[in-house]
Amino acid sequence: MTDLTPLLAYRWSPLAFDPTEELCEAEAVSLLEAARWAPSLGNRQPWRFTLGHRDDETWKRILVNLPEHDQRWAHRAAALLLAAHVDTDTGPDAAPADGVAYDLGQAVAHLTVQATALGLHVRQVLTVDRVGLAADLQLPPGVRPYAVVAVGKLGDPLSLPADLVAEETGLRRRRPLADLLLS
Repeated sequence: MTDLTPLLAYRWSPLAFDPTEELCEAEAVSLLEAARWAPSLGNRQPWRFTLGHRDDETWKRILVNLPEHDQRWAHRAAALLLAAHVDTDTGPDAAPADGVAYDLGQAVAHLTVQATALGLHVRQVLTVDRVGLAADLQLPPGVRPYAVVAVGKLGDPLSLPADLVAEETGLRRRRPLADLLLS
């Protein structure tokens, strides 16, 4: 592999989280601080987060708004974090302002790298019930749920449902660099 910082080279998105490990307050603050310092267009910082620790009410409300397939592994995560963005136009057909999803992605990427530095793992879920999350978490108008981020320590892959073990233990694959270049 090319000279790549270990924080990026060893980052991966597991399905197996250790159901006995907790996310301590210092770790949670560190992750959110990393997100806070992410770059954003015009420094508008449109991201907002809701953090639930395993088995607290917020965690439960986030978990039930994940697809059943993802609930099968996400219930073991130490924390579930709703990643949302703020829009100024809140009408029923409002589209996100330019770049807010990109900015939110930057914040979550920074959070992910910080998690790796802390010995934690992150897995992101985009297929979520956004309407359900907004209602169940009583989000303010204009705050739009976008993704859920599971955070925790690595668990035993053999503890997963049988159909997920192969996905968890298979080789990690990336496209070759040449495939990413358009010219």
